[in-house]
Amino acid sequence: MDSVYTKTLRISNNLGLHARAAAKIVDLAKKYEAKLYLRKDDQEVDGGSILSLLTLCCPKGTEVEIRAEGPEAHELMEELERLFEYRFGEEK
Repeated sequence: MDSVYTKTLRISNNLGLHARAAAKIVDLAKKYEAKLYLRKDDQEVDGGSILSLLTLCCPKGTEVEIRAEGPEAHELMEELERLFEYRFGEEK
């Protein structure tokens, strides 16, 4: 049976969810046996697609709901939390 994890995370890097940050999310999602979804307001997108992530239009300070489903969903969620916490590696 697959696990489902949800969490709300805040985008705190200065540039928001732009192409490089979206690419890091997609690359991370590919490493795990889990499906990833991000939701802002009433729009939910596939976390495995850079273009889909960019359609959310998330500037700095935006809160997004993250949902991971699958056998490795917990591990994926932990890594995503770190990625968001460290501002996608963009700022010290």
